[in-house]
Amino acid sequence: MKKKVAVVNLGCPKNQVDSEIIAGMFSKRFNIISEPSEANLIIVNTCGFIEEAKKESIEVILEMAELKTKGICEKIYATGCLAQRYGKQLLEEIPELDGVLGDGDLNKIVAAIDDSSNQRIYTYNNNQNFIYSHEMPRILSGPPYFAYVKIAEGCNNCCSYCAIPQIKGRYRSRAIESIVEETRRLALEGVKEIALVAQDTTRFGIDRYGSFRLSDLLKELIEVENIEWIRLMYCYPDAFSDELIKLLSEEPKICKYVDLPLQHADNEILARMNRRNTVEEAETLISKLRKEIPNIFIRSTFITGFPGETEEQFQNLLKFIRKVKLDRLGVFAYSQEENTPAGKMKDQIPLKVRETRKDAVMALQAELAYQIQQKRVGQTLKVILEEELSEQNWLGRTEGDAPEIDGQIYLKIYKKHEPGDIIKARILRADSYDLEGKELK
Repeated sequence: MKKKVAVVNLGCPKNQVDSEIIAGMFSKRFNIISEPSEANLIIVNTCGFIEEAKKESIEVILEMAELKTKGICEKIYATGCLAQRYGKQLLEEIPELDGVLGDGDLNKIVAAIDDSSNQRIYTYNNNQNFIYSHEMPRILSGPPYFAYVKIAEGCNNCCSYCAIPQIKGRYRSRAIESIVEETRRLALEGVKEIALVAQDTTRFGIDRYGSFRLSDLLKELIEVENIEWIRLMYCYPDAFSDELIKLLSEEPKICKYVDLPLQHADNEILARMNRRNTVEEAETLISKLRKEIPNIFIRSTFITGFPGETEEQFQNLLKFIRKVKLDRLGVFAYSQEENTPAGKMKDQIPLKVRETRKDAVMALQAELAYQIQQKRVGQTLKVILEEELSEQNWLGRTEGDAPEIDGQIYLKIYKKHEPGDIIKARILRADSYDLEGKELK
């Protein structure tokens, strides 16, 4: 009888893709299950991006260790960002771990565990060169109509607050042909919506082809049959071209949705963050996007309490948010990360101030979002159906809502549908984050 393996995913959508590949590789010899309490072998794919994520990863590993202590689980392994960054400490401090597999060559994980016998193992790849391909097996962990497609690994941006380049290595674009082939396979499996992810999607192709090739990739993906929505995540503003804007404007398959992680709105802070854009450039891009694509949804993320952030600079951030009125917004209190330039800066802001400023941003955005959402009442939007709540009542997402991070829409439905169907709906009511609507008859 085959043993049961559970892959526990933590962190971002890019991590989710890795977890699905890990599950795919184990599926050749094991039964993949979703419930860790019933598994013989547990793989925890950790996140190590910020302090909060690191704590969550450790807590989950300890929860899995309890299952092993009770005799339900035979072995537990940690992989992913935290394993790459703090692998030796994890092995030393959590004796229940049977191994730590540093983030890197996913295709070697099964063999490493097979070769370990009953010995604890530790693998670490200092030179990150791995890129997954369409030829690697993958088991989707989300709904069958949606999938993330990772188009690149690593990062060259070296923002002063971020440890990702140390963990993931240099920026490495996948081949266009491999991404298209993977998307074709996903479409054959029933996927209708894909979201393109990378540390920086707009720089796709610069390392492999010598120029930005996201627009060329999109033109290829548009031709894949049965893919109805293509969503763009993590688009850095300095590489957002006019060609890309034109494509978003004209192509119905590309969601009228852009995720622009701006991080701040004070030029001095942006410079200290080692960001490549200015506030003025961000405003110009947002204005251009709205002019060329009037119905676009724009999302961004910001960091509060970056070292040296004065009250005046924080107010500049609030002024920017009031001025541009973003449709969707997320915010993090700055996390002081080891071995980063920002982590070594002397003028660290107290945690309480960071958190207070974060709360202030979210309170402002809730107020602005309510006003923005009211303007959508009466509009007709495209919606992907996700869950039937009761007869004629469904839960879904509009074109302007990415899975898990944005809002949802509660719908009155009049026709027979299946999860993943994309319909048109009229918006009837709205609060700061969610919508109510009805299917167009």
